[in-house]
Amino acid sequence: MKKMKWILKSILLGSLITGFAAPSFAFLDNKFEKEVQKETGAVKLLREVQRGGYDVVKTSDLKLWLDSHKNMLIVDTMPYEASYKKNHIPGAVQFLFPIPEMEQWDAKETNGKSKEDFEKLLGKDKNKNIVIYCGFVKCTRSHNGAAWAVKLGYKNVFRHPGGIFAWKGKDYPVESSK
Repeated sequence: MKKMKWILKSILLGSLITGFAAPSFAFLDNKFEKEVQKETGAVKLLREVQRGGYDVVKTSDLKLWLDSHKNMLIVDTMPYEASYKKNHIPGAVQFLFPIPEMEQWDAKETNGKSKEDFEKLLGKDKNKNIVIYCGFVKCTRSHNGAAWAVKLGYKNVFRHPGGIFAWKGKDYPVESSK
């Protein structure tokens, strides 16, 4: 019994020395910093959506849309062909080349791809639901793609801000291709 008390006292003393016994104070400091970070990200996303003129769809709603066979085109804007081939949201097509935020389309900035190439990928039906995603919320590729879809006259454009990371975070199925 004495040995057990000695072990417990040693663990407690070690915890105090290394700071493990005081996480509540560190937690109080970090929760405020974390909230500032969340707020900054939320406001950035909101401003992008307002500026782009599109809507957003959260991961669980996109899954419901897929399960209900909603008529839509899903566009993956991940920067590498290998990432798309490895895993993408089921049914998604890839627009591999960057779509920078710009007033006028500049093929020099899109590796030679024209806005006509992007429009061809999106299709002729300007009323079709279009969902554009990238990797994660901070990625601007999905914003740029959605904003350009709106500029090209598409009416039902959605950005999936969580992208493939949120999709996989929900353990939803992914597709791969060769």
